[in-house]
Amino acid sequence: MQISMKCSIAVHCLIFIHEASGKAKVTSNLLAQSTGSNPVIIRNILSALKKAGLIEIPRGTGGAKLCAAPSKITLYQIYAAMEPDGLTSLIGIHPCQGRSCPVAQNIHRVLQGPYQKIEDSIKQTMEGITLQSMIDEFERLVTPKSMD
Repeated sequence: MQISMKCSIAVHCLIFIHEASGKAKVTSNLLAQSTGSNPVIIRNILSALKKAGLIEIPRGTGGAKLCAAPSKITLYQIYAAMEPDGLTSLIGIHPCQGRSCPVAQNIHRVLQGPYQKIEDSIKQTMEGITLQSMIDEFERLVTPKSMD
């Protein structure tokens, strides 16, 4: 069970876009350098973030910008932009219908409820984490501690 790396790369890009606002024009090449990812992967991620309404990228000139305040963008929105199948693909149930075994015939229904609770819990947790909270943590980590 793993959330794809596209989500962490997307968060990286969004924090970079926020931090570079007013300082530098954020391009896919610049983000590729920062993330260590291929520029094509970055362009695909930026395209998904744009399609989800989280960023805007002016045609021709580039320069990605956030479409909303970081406090209004949740980790779940970022994840959902990267993973169209959402959390339903997070935990899978092996195919075994049509077998004569009573366990095989019923395991999907047995697991459906518990897996749904897990998905709902993950979604609720992700909706409670904002881009702003992640930016705050980033800034806390890079701000030099004062010597008392």
